[in-house]
Amino acid sequence: MGDAPGKASGRLRLAVIGTGLGSGPHFKSLHDLASEAEVAWVHARDATRLATAQLPHGAHKTTRLENILEDASVQAVLVLTPPNTHLPLVQRLARAGKHVLVEKPLEIDLARAQSLVQVCDSQGVMLAVMLQHRLRPAATRLRALLKTGELGQLVSASASVRWWRTQSYYDEPGRGTLARDGGGVLITQAIHTLDLLLSYTGLPTRVMGLANTSPVHTMEAEDCACALLHYANGAMATLQATTAAYPGFPERLELNGTLGSASLEAGVLQVAFMNGQTLSVGSQQDSGGGTDPMAFDHAAHRAVLQDFLDAVRQGREPAVTGRSALAAQQVIEAIMASSRSGCPVTL
Repeated sequence: MGDAPGKASGRLRLAVIGTGLGSGPHFKSLHDLASEAEVAWVHARDATRLATAQLPHGAHKTTRLENILEDASVQAVLVLTPPNTHLPLVQRLARAGKHVLVEKPLEIDLARAQSLVQVCDSQGVMLAVMLQHRLRPAATRLRALLKTGELGQLVSASASVRWWRTQSYYDEPGRGTLARDGGGVLITQAIHTLDLLLSYTGLPTRVMGLANTSPVHTMEAEDCACALLHYANGAMATLQATTAAYPGFPERLELNGTLGSASLEAGVLQVAFMNGQTLSVGSQQDSGGGTDPMAFDHAAHRAVLQDFLDAVRQGREPAVTGRSALAAQQVIEAIMASSRSGCPVTL
């Protein structure tokens, strides 16, 4: 973010753009936070979908984006539309002085994602991203352990996302395409766990990857991917990602250090220290890894939205900034480039 956003106080006025599949947990979170945020407008291009959407009390429906852009009382906007629409929307919102929380991924490729971040920087508005795994209680506790050095130096890590999606999921227009989504399992599903891993380890120096479309699905983009990440200190990490693992399993992240090891699975942190102590934090959570992609609790969404509202009020950066979200897209592009060339990619 460039210049610090102006401080705001009281109940914030927001707008929401998009009422598709992924909007549900956002609207549930806004309902929970109704005492802190008022939804002034909900925009969608499809008037029929907009007419049937269950919207917050008092929100005005509109198919005209200018209603949001021209409303000076609207301080921030949630962008919940397909990835390939994010850049043009955020460009207009940023130039109108609106702070933005965008659904993941930032955009369909790294160049467009960087442009999105840059326009918010140049206009001095806040950009947050819904990468909610970072604010789960177990994930924040692990971050604290790493910050204090209690696990020692990173030796190795692994991230596994073995999810299931039916063919009917990919039969929806645009889903799993390069033009609308930017890819398949990496950028749409595994990006959450990959982003969390990178928030702990930082960027690797080299990436080797393989990706393909399995016989399970008929789709343009990949539904299976594996990668090896090399770090400057000699540490290595592996990534496995698929939506062809029936019936779907909890995502898992492991970090092995010189003083102990930690694992995160389905919202639960387990730590074993070399001094004999152990630690367990969190509770079992569904993540939408099976047939129903929306079968998960919205508490982590609410945490990201709560932080975003607080950041707008306090004039500070949000916990999940747009710039920090670029790392996952950089690694995803490296995995796909390595898969195409058969060679490692240096970052």
